[in-house]
Amino acid sequence: MFMKRILLFLILLISFSAYSQKSIPNINLNDLEGKKTKIFDVIDDNKITVISLWATWCVPCIKELDAINEVYYDWKEELDFNLIAVSVDDSRSARRAKALVNGKAWPYEIYLDSNQDFKRALGTSFIPQTLIVKNRKILYQHTGYQPGDEDYLYEKLNTYAD
Repeated sequence: MFMKRILLFLILLISFSAYSQKSIPNINLNDLEGKKTKIFDVIDDNKITVISLWATWCVPCIKELDAINEVYYDWKEELDFNLIAVSVDDSRSARRAKALVNGKAWPYEIYLDSNQDFKRALGTSFIPQTLIVKNRKILYQHTGYQPGDEDYLYEKLNTYAD
């Protein structure tokens, strides 16, 4: 019975991902200083961009961004890509996002999706959500985080690198 449920869940997950959003939506985001910008203005069409949706209250999100941070500069030496971390914290907790980012000293571009418009436009309900995007097309999408997922992300980045 347990295996049947797992199998059903996997089938639903695969079916959902097959029909999910394939293009990145051009939604307004705010930087940590409150300046509004469109996502198309911060992603380079000719470069691979990793977009990570996260929140201050999401422990797996923080673990994923910390794990990537540990290998980020090594990856940057080998691959030409950008990483954008988009916080889906609401407007009440957006200050916590800025404080957390400053404390972690993450080298990523950080944006706020306080109304979760970007998250909704992607058609996702769960975080962490990691996307690989190029030419405004979603090449890869992954939900959740377990230790070692950053290695798989690196493999995927290599697959899509020029």
